[in-house]
Amino acid sequence: MRAIKTLFSLVAICLSSLLMSPTSHATALEADYIVAVVGDTVITRNELRSRLEVVLKQLTKQGTPLPPQEDLERQMLERMIMETAQFAYARESGLRIDDAQLDQAIGRIAASNQMTLAQFRSTLEKDGIHYPSFREEIRGEMIMARLREREVESRLVISESEIDNYLANEGAQGNDEYRIAHILLRAPESASPEQLLKLRQRGEQALTKARSGENFAELTAAYSDAQDALQGGDIGWRRLNGLPTLYAETVARLQPGQISDLLRSSAGFHIIKLIDKRGGNQPTSVRQTRARHILIRTNEVTSEAEARHRLETVRERIVNGMDFAEQARIFSQDGSAAKGGELGWLNPGDTVPDFERAMDALQPGEVSAIVQSPFGMHLIQVLERRDRDVTDERQRMTARQVIRERKLEIAYQDWLRQLRDRTYVENRLEKEL
Repeated sequence: MRAIKTLFSLVAICLSSLLMSPTSHATALEADYIVAVVGDTVITRNELRSRLEVVLKQLTKQGTPLPPQEDLERQMLERMIMETAQFAYARESGLRIDDAQLDQAIGRIAASNQMTLAQFRSTLEKDGIHYPSFREEIRGEMIMARLREREVESRLVISESEIDNYLANEGAQGNDEYRIAHILLRAPESASPEQLLKLRQRGEQALTKARSGENFAELTAAYSDAQDALQGGDIGWRRLNGLPTLYAETVARLQPGQISDLLRSSAGFHIIKLIDKRGGNQPTSVRQTRARHILIRTNEVTSEAEARHRLETVRERIVNGMDFAEQARIFSQDGSAAKGGELGWLNPGDTVPDFERAMDALQPGEVSAIVQSPFGMHLIQVLERRDRDVTDERQRMTARQVIRERKLEIAYQDWLRQLRDRTYVENRLEKEL
């Protein structure tokens, strides 16, 4: 099969059975029935089987030893429950990805694979991937990413005192990087002592198996509640100061190949394996972008379609010669409007991912197409770019990014746990097993 790179993490793992083509459902040989109820949505046995089939093929292709069937079913159903809960919350809160945004995203995926959209579609279909289902999977990925940005990333607050404290106490840490994998056994927000005891026993069982030499990726697929469970729990290369404090303190004491004790946090229980360690290199310069924008916020009063239409009119005026700054002063609903939309010099990570991706794709003087972010709809214009040597400003920016990354995973897991707890869930598979 021809390898296809995507811009979204889960596309490489599986296609959602909720979005499978009608022919996929028609091939089911066994009677269907409900295995879980999530809010007002049901998950059926055949949907679970469809997801499992795709994942089993993927794990086999990767050479990952397969966990017991019932463990894999339990983990997959929990993943489907969490996805369903997030999609339901997105719908209720008015979060949508329209076809124009979806087409742009798929165009970027095709371009990243050095293909035209037609070539990309043909390749997918030759590989047996149903293109309409693939489109809807990408739409789902975009919704999940935007939900995380809106509900978690955009609400993180990093104070100047936190940055000062980081630079004073951790800024001089070495540049070594650590590749780790983990298992998370998520605890309910208001877990009873009996639930915690049962969860601890399950964690100790996984730890015993890991230390006896069983494949860690297989154990992750069988036990972990983390979003990366079917990727072996591998979170990639990180510096210590880019890890949650619990993980950083633990990893610093491990040698490559070693496995931690069972760890406890507010999120639940954790097992960490240090896969490898290497020396890191601190960047010596940073690319900065000076940009300005016009923002139309979306809310109960202004729909996405209305905001997009208003910005299309503004963009047409600018393209036909009207001054961007003047249009920003008139129409932008951002605090930068009085300055003609000027955002000043921006470092990598200063803006949300959707905005930064669109900005980075522009040449100086170019005006973007309409860009959607958790804050609304934007027009962006890049004024100039420059490379800056590492300075105190760079150190503070790096500190801010590290603190943000450290907080983000904890905040996201807390948000998922709270969403799970406030969503009505009836897991009928647990009764079967």
